[in-house]
Amino acid sequence: MMDKNNSEDWDLVIKGHTSLFDLKFNDLWHYRDLLFMFVRRDFVSFYKQTVLGPLWFFIQPIFTTIVFTFVFGNLAGISTDGLPQYLFYLSGITAWNYFSDCLTKTSTVFRDNASIFGKVYFPRLIMPLSIVVSNLVRFGVQLLLLLCMMAYFGIKGENFHVTYGIFFFPILVILMALLGLGTGLIITAMTTKYRDLTFLVSFGVQLLMYGTTVIYPLSAAPPAYKRIIELNPMTGIIEAFRFSFLGKGQFSLWSLGYSAIFTLVVLMLGIVIFNKTEKNFVDTI
Repeated sequence: MMDKNNSEDWDLVIKGHTSLFDLKFNDLWHYRDLLFMFVRRDFVSFYKQTVLGPLWFFIQPIFTTIVFTFVFGNLAGISTDGLPQYLFYLSGITAWNYFSDCLTKTSTVFRDNASIFGKVYFPRLIMPLSIVVSNLVRFGVQLLLLLCMMAYFGIKGENFHVTYGIFFFPILVILMALLGLGTGLIITAMTTKYRDLTFLVSFGVQLLMYGTTVIYPLSAAPPAYKRIIELNPMTGIIEAFRFSFLGKGQFSLWSLGYSAIFTLVVLMLGIVIFNKTEKNFVDTI
């Protein structure tokens, strides 16, 4: 029989009942190697069966930019605040893609990894965090594409410039990541009981894009709808992103502060709901 005095010698203690606010951040750090393993798995498994591989990082934003330029810029004649159309749409697409990828992929974490969660213990937040980190690779490649396009149009003498907002760039990336993460955590927790949500996520994200200043500047929004569009936290982030790199956009500390507060609230709510759902999701999924 084990001596009671030796019960504290265990390296890991798994408890069945914990507080909703016991977020186990120490465990996340302890399992950081697993985080990077999942990041590598996501990258390799997604592209190893494709012919073009990582070139899809470039192909998707290039074709989307071309379509947006033709439809919204040429046919619809929507203003781009005097910026070259390709730069305007590519900047919005680059920021939006990172947020939407974090949201959509996180929203199916429980469903996609039920077999793993049911067999072995590790902090469940590792999985959605790995999605956010792995998507940074794609975001970095698309950002490089944007910088190349900026260099090209700069040589042509187009009117745009990098502003002081570039110092806020790390904050913008963090806000996009955390907003996508928090929203995805809420959705994936709800899909354990309401499976229909999985079919609405992609459709809903597409609709949300049209409520954000991806294909039009905030200055061109009708006054009756401008306030509603500003309530979208991604609007302030994309406007700040465009202002930072291209010098056009309605950037303000108020809008950025609103986006930051909204993001933190959604993130904390998402973590709490995720923490509650992970205790018994195997029985319901």
